[in-house]
Amino acid sequence: MPPSPDADLASTLRRIAEALERLAPAAETEPNLAAADCFVFAPPRGLQPVARVNRVPVALLQGIDRSRDTLLDNTRRFAAGLPANNALLWGARGMGKSSLVKSVHASVNADRDPDRPALKLIEIHREDIDALPALLAIVRRTQSPVLLFCDDLSFDHDDTSYKSLKAALDGGVEGRPENVLFYATSNRRHLLPRTMMENEQSTAINPSEAVEEKVSLSDRFGLWLGFHKCSQDEYLAMVEGYLRAAAIPFDDAAMRHDALEWATTRGSRSGRVAFQFVQDFAGRTGHRFDLAG
Repeated sequence: MPPSPDADLASTLRRIAEALERLAPAAETEPNLAAADCFVFAPPRGLQPVARVNRVPVALLQGIDRSRDTLLDNTRRFAAGLPANNALLWGARGMGKSSLVKSVHASVNADRDPDRPALKLIEIHREDIDALPALLAIVRRTQSPVLLFCDDLSFDHDDTSYKSLKAALDGGVEGRPENVLFYATSNRRHLLPRTMMENEQSTAINPSEAVEEKVSLSDRFGLWLGFHKCSQDEYLAMVEGYLRAAAIPFDDAAMRHDALEWATTRGSRSGRVAFQFVQDFAGRTGHRFDLAG
């Protein structure tokens, strides 16, 4: 017996409804900030928890004592609900700028008052700065203090996304949420290429106003922490610190010779170069080297 027209219609409508459900976007769910202490922002509204953060203990970051103590104090005050400043960590490459942010976050959480919520660290990539207002809308509703972290922040010529960052840091009607602080690292103190600023100055009707607009982005950061190339003694102290922390045996004279030769072949001395030398040394001598927390 052939199916009735009503049965055919019901079957057709059911298939159409199922197809529309598959095409419809998934319902947005509020990110769960209790899932971890560290996240990576995935626009437009996603937060990907990081189970194991790539960092080293803060005590192993040598040669940057003043910056370390200043940032640690600023972060502790923020986590305790006290006033604190956005921070820009700028300067020489490989000297521990991003490592310091991650290590300070772990140190503050390890020492926090158990009655207070944990400090959250959310990394936002440079190319996602335009989505910063959406991220602020998410974290504004949480009770936890939140560190927004952008590594290697800088802007190229004709890049206007820095204006979004300026507004998010201090401007706008709502302003920056009280439970949010922004930390950024950069090789540039003013975040913009010098040639871009000089070009603005040479072509503008009022040169000083053109440069003021560019420099005002850095002014949104209350803390400017400079990182500079380390001395030979500081470099060797970094190498020794990593070796001792990983319980890797070494001969002092041979280690110094090899570490200095390693730095010479790379044309620089820095915390990153010291870390890379110890990785190589550990592999050659058959030892494990893992300091990530």
